[in-house]
Amino acid sequence: MTKSTQKNQQQLDKQSDLASDEQTIIDTSKMNADKAASLNLTEAARDNDLQQKSFAGQLFMGTCQTDLIFPFPTQTSEEQNIGDKLVAEVCEFLINHLDAEQVDATQTIPDDVIQGLIKMGLFAMKVPKKYNGLGLSQVNYNRVMMAISAHCGSTAVLLSAHQSIGVPQPLKMFGTEQQKDKYLPQFRAGKISAFALTEPEVGSDPAKMETTATLSKDGKHYLINGIKLWCTNGLIADVLVVMAQTQPKTLTNGKQVKQITAFIVEKAMPGMEVLHRCDFMGIRGIQNGLIKFTNVKVPLENIILGEGKGLKLALATLNTGRLTLPAAATGMGKYCLAVARDWGNERVQWGMPIGKHEAGAKKIAFIASSTFAMEAVTYLTSHMADDPNNDLRIEAAMAKLFCSELAWEVVDTTLQLRGGRGYEKASSLKARGEKPYPIERLMRDCRINRIIEGTTDIMKLFLAREAMDPHLKVAADLLKKNLPVEQKIQAGVKLASFYSTWYPTQWVNSTLWASNDKLGKLSKHLSYVESNAHKLARTIFHYIGLYQDRLERKQHILGLLMEVGTELFAMAVTCSFAKSKLDANPEDLTPQYLADVFCLNRKRKIERLFDTLSNNDDHKENKLAKSILNGDVEWLEKGIPWVDY
Repeated sequence: MTKSTQKNQQQLDKQSDLASDEQTIIDTSKMNADKAASLNLTEAARDNDLQQKSFAGQLFMGTCQTDLIFPFPTQTSEEQNIGDKLVAEVCEFLINHLDAEQVDATQTIPDDVIQGLIKMGLFAMKVPKKYNGLGLSQVNYNRVMMAISAHCGSTAVLLSAHQSIGVPQPLKMFGTEQQKDKYLPQFRAGKISAFALTEPEVGSDPAKMETTATLSKDGKHYLINGIKLWCTNGLIADVLVVMAQTQPKTLTNGKQVKQITAFIVEKAMPGMEVLHRCDFMGIRGIQNGLIKFTNVKVPLENIILGEGKGLKLALATLNTGRLTLPAAATGMGKYCLAVARDWGNERVQWGMPIGKHEAGAKKIAFIASSTFAMEAVTYLTSHMADDPNNDLRIEAAMAKLFCSELAWEVVDTTLQLRGGRGYEKASSLKARGEKPYPIERLMRDCRINRIIEGTTDIMKLFLAREAMDPHLKVAADLLKKNLPVEQKIQAGVKLASFYSTWYPTQWVNSTLWASNDKLGKLSKHLSYVESNAHKLARTIFHYIGLYQDRLERKQHILGLLMEVGTELFAMAVTCSFAKSKLDANPEDLTPQYLADVFCLNRKRKIERLFDTLSNNDDHKENKLAKSILNGDVEWLEKGIPWVDY
């Protein structure tokens, strides 16, 4: 086992299995059994170490540790040259050999294209050179994915699902030397992998998992039985990571808790059956479907990390794996920017190019400034992923949330700028002699990014759990059940001691006179981030006090708070990125313009988010939704053709 693998495993093994109500710091006594089981299973999979080096995580506690993002990280000349060369090669290949419109129409990525990807080593981008891979850094990997995503979403997903969450990444992080020696070299030869977690009844709630892995009597292998849904690459994969529940663990109190384990399953193992290929709105060339496992015999040595550690593995893998989505979003943004610039100059209405009319100009400015911010967030988090000492959980979730949401707005704005030509298929535009910009396909492909690898709503809840963690740890003993009165009193004193110091500093602090002069015209934006980090922290504290254990049900309020934190993070990162560009080329002020426009836009959004915390209709909307679900408003559905399936 390598040192990095040992470190990854040791970090996870630090955590005890937080599987019982007595062990978790969240009170589950008022929850129903299913909800408590789901929460305990998820809590057991969390990394409970404090986010000491997380810039984004500290924002929720009112700390803006700028030295974590300033100066903005950059590639070495050697690393940049490696990336430049490969990106250029990939772009040339895509232009000359991959017809993305044909992939969309036929729902198939041609074999010659896949062979071309294999020849360039793209199925082994993240595989270390020791195993005949390209050994790319996360930064260079995302640079390649940025280029591919701008051209063909289906091809980007093929490669991303294969190595961002498929077999290469988990093995790289947690595999044994025997597992790495056996499987990793196969990917340079073109073997394809997949990740099988989701089931028909399992989305974001792993406690409902029904796929089982039963240990044989001789203890040498497992038999896997169950059905997996939406398994990208699953229909063509040579090897998969399959999550299944193994023998429940019995706690000291006699309670049994579910264990989920990760297995390496080969296509050649008898018992795998493709039941259905799914057809989607976008990324129509992906091989995604419903797969059935019937007594699939998997050797004991194919367990990754250890029995019962499947969710730990999944969460750790996704921290890095979901960074492909910001890269994809940025690639789409770059393409939209190129289209907007070209169309904004070319299309003349009322005697002037539409890009010079204010309505068009505002759209183009939004597209450009948003793309700059997405690139900043993508590169920062990619650099963070290349440093194993960084805690990436919060930044990765924010990057996914921020970029997937903003990319959707960018593509929609570009479509609106193009008008009817944005809505028309590229093949149709080409057939009648116009430039075949595929904005409608880009929109269909882009929409999935707000859903996969953690929906927008789930990302907000994930961030809320991490944001609340420091407060929960301070109050941990008070939240524990059956604790002696003496210990409760001590816990109360500890709590009072912490907040009596912490809370006043969220009102009176150095941000009141800090200037951040080093940023020049962007200094006001970083000062805004610093002062509003304190506002966010005290607002979170106020809502914890107001709602206490009911806060977890206030998903709209939690979501708003997490959006504020995410926007502050993006503003700070964008300013740092702009500063690095200005330092490299002081003559070019465009990075400053881009960052300034972006930050001004996001300030208004943050003010709206803060205002909506208290100025909302949550109570009435919840009441109305309940009434609708009860059938009270069925009359409004009358007058349409409806089939009750």
